[in-house]
Amino acid sequence: MPPARPPNIALTDPELFLGGIRSPLTKPSTPITSMPGTPVNETNCEDLNAKELLMQMQILAFAEQGIGSELEQLYASFARCLDLRDKYMELSNQRLGDNPKDHDGTFHGFTPRSSGDVMGLKAEVEQDACEGPSAAENDELPTWNIYPPPPPPHWHWKPSQGSVMPEPTSSDGTEMTKTTTSTSIKDNQTFKIEDCQIHEEDKQHIFQLNDEGVFTVYSATEESPRVNGEVDSKGKKPLARIPTLKEYFTDLDYLLGVCSDGPAKSFAFRRLKYLSSKWSLYCLLNEYQELADMKAVPHRDFYNVRKVDTHIHHSASMNQKHLLRFIKSKLKRNPNEIVIHRDGKDLTLKEVFESLNLTAYDLSIDTLDMHAHQEFHRFDRFNDRYNPTGSSRLREIFLKTDNLLKGKYLAELTQELIADLEQSKYQVSEWRLSIYGRNLGEWDKLAKWVVNNKLVSHNVRWLIQVPRLYEVYKGSGLVNNFEDVVKNVFQPLFEVTKDPSSHPELHIFLQRVVGFDSVDDESKPERRLYRKFPTAKMWDTNQSPPYSYWIYYMYANMASLNAWRRSRGFNTFVLRPHCGEAGDPDHLSSAFLTAHSISHGILLRKVPALQYLFYLKQIGLAMSPLSNNALFLTYERNPFKDYFKVGLNVSLSTDDPLQFHFTASHLLEEYSCAAQIYKLTPADMCELARNSVLQSGWEMQVKKHWIGHKWYLPGAAGNDIHKTNVPTIRLAYRHSTLLEELALIRHGQHSPSATPTHLKQSSPARLPHQPSPQPPSTSNDRTTVSNRPGMTNHPSDVAAAAMSMTNSSVYAQGESHPIAPHLIGGVGTLGERSRKKSVGQLKGVSFGGEAVTPLESDQVHEARR
Repeated sequence: MPPARPPNIALTDPELFLGGIRSPLTKPSTPITSMPGTPVNETNCEDLNAKELLMQMQILAFAEQGIGSELEQLYASFARCLDLRDKYMELSNQRLGDNPKDHDGTFHGFTPRSSGDVMGLKAEVEQDACEGPSAAENDELPTWNIYPPPPPPHWHWKPSQGSVMPEPTSSDGTEMTKTTTSTSIKDNQTFKIEDCQIHEEDKQHIFQLNDEGVFTVYSATEESPRVNGEVDSKGKKPLARIPTLKEYFTDLDYLLGVCSDGPAKSFAFRRLKYLSSKWSLYCLLNEYQELADMKAVPHRDFYNVRKVDTHIHHSASMNQKHLLRFIKSKLKRNPNEIVIHRDGKDLTLKEVFESLNLTAYDLSIDTLDMHAHQEFHRFDRFNDRYNPTGSSRLREIFLKTDNLLKGKYLAELTQELIADLEQSKYQVSEWRLSIYGRNLGEWDKLAKWVVNNKLVSHNVRWLIQVPRLYEVYKGSGLVNNFEDVVKNVFQPLFEVTKDPSSHPELHIFLQRVVGFDSVDDESKPERRLYRKFPTAKMWDTNQSPPYSYWIYYMYANMASLNAWRRSRGFNTFVLRPHCGEAGDPDHLSSAFLTAHSISHGILLRKVPALQYLFYLKQIGLAMSPLSNNALFLTYERNPFKDYFKVGLNVSLSTDDPLQFHFTASHLLEEYSCAAQIYKLTPADMCELARNSVLQSGWEMQVKKHWIGHKWYLPGAAGNDIHKTNVPTIRLAYRHSTLLEELALIRHGQHSPSATPTHLKQSSPARLPHQPSPQPPSTSNDRTTVSNRPGMTNHPSDVAAAAMSMTNSSVYAQGESHPIAPHLIGGVGTLGERSRKKSVGQLKGVSFGGEAVTPLESDQVHEARR
């Protein structure tokens, strides 16, 4: 039975209403003497502050008993997950500014270093004081030297001269004359091994495996300071702190608990739906303004913005027609060259094809049979598609770096691919090469193949992929336990970091390596053999460790290596594994903690809480819808468009053009298919191209040339529309929406609106006096429109002109207006009308005999906080 109401409380008493809906966590800003259960008369009611009473009613009418504490727990759990990722990124030196190659002479990192994230400055950090000469923590790193140097920009736009055509300039900005203008020299012609700097041995540090199977760097002298005053289990002083196996799985367990929590899943799902709907509203309001802004940019369009293929495997980086043409040319010109050793004898190329009952005339695309369009959910058969005509012999001859020819044919094929990339200029690739971990000599063979064949280009960088094939090596007797795989993969890297002269080709090659990848079929079942995961040396069973175990050992050894390489001034690496393509969605949790960015990620659609966390941290997703369509998820069900609408950091990549694509411009083919099926606008495709540059591992100097000198700043401040062709209003929207979500998680502050509050136009009372609009003039009308920033003078853009009129008060002031002429138009006007209407309806409302003035929206938001 509910408690009886005291007889002396009137039914019209406001405190009776407030007492039933007040949250126990809510405290009025001014004390109210009348509480539930206390006699209240009309005099006491009149003494209440009318504004305070209305404020509480507006706030508490939306609250239920206990909802505040539940939301606070949700916010705290999500905030702790964000902090966990920050910890792992800091310990592994994967943030922007941690890598010495980010220091180009003008950028010295962020101040403090914790304000940086993997893609740039954190969204919530104040931008004015984040960088500059005060960045003392990063001053010890010298300016990074790119060798061979990137080509200078060919054109430099100088609008002040009034010229119709831009003036060609040199890299230092001086005008080029006929005598100074010269054709660009290819990188492989400029590159000389003897010109590469080989550093001296580091005698101050040593390295060895610790008890958990992680390479750890120690000081060779006893006087060096400890890390956080701690020593490891061997009583030595490590150069950097690396999370232990227990700490990693404890943090991973907490993250998995948050992602599986019912209220957290519901909360994240609703926030994602809200963000998706908000994007639809943004598009409706700003479609014509974006088009007008893009038309006002000279020279730049989708075809000549930089597009990085952030996920492509080198052995499948050509299309079938290219490979077929290359095989035929070799069979015609070098039929008697010895190419393979089989069955105790050497075979020529002609004899290999005779053993297959094939001639050059017989070969065709159908004969090669390398397309994988009929291998849905058959990853085992997909791997067989790497064999031309189904023959492993041809794969070893043409698509392997370690063979009797020492990878000669694949190097020649790679040179042709590099020439195609350099000719296209605006398409660049990050090719993945394999290190299997079978023996210690793999690194030297691969490095010599790249360096001796001069496979260097300003359009190419490399990633190292490590296949998760422990059970194969164990079954064939190549390794005794998992620690042997760790040694084979990472020991040569620590050796070359200590003494580059011990592996000179490897030292040169690593300067062009961006990071590490972990690849294999994720759909393989993972059976847990141990209650607590053993160390690498103790893992000696025939079964391969689970995905999370692989990721830890790759992350931990890479983090230890990065700390040493950074202290020596060498470039560091990032972790960008295949993740979320198939199998257990829990793989994505391991990547959230440890990875810079991931490839695929289509399983995020099944874990809304984790998808929301990926959004909050803007973790890069290199998605390949054509690859997924052939293997795991049909194109129309791919969540790529949903991720893009929400605001995740997504880009398009090709994965394996040899298996999935038909044209020579396979990256443009990927964009073309996505644009047709998902109805992408030119602004959408340019934003995806910009995201691909953000996710890539190119040097700071190169990225500045590609997407702007302040590209690492979030929002409008980091956009150069003349380089990216992305409307600034779009990045301002993305930034403000992310700030709103972060404020909700960090501080419990939320201001639900179609457009974030600080992007709305000010009310007319707050705007300075504007001159009355002049009547249209036939002579000056076009000039007036063309002088507005972001507007086009094309007479057919009626809709764009109409949209611009809603921003007339902003455009009249130009760049001096606090909103600037590139922000969202129309919403502020509608919001002002709605506010005035609400004010009119509330006039005459009184409490306790006094008229109440309705509150401003800012006051309501402040009270909610």
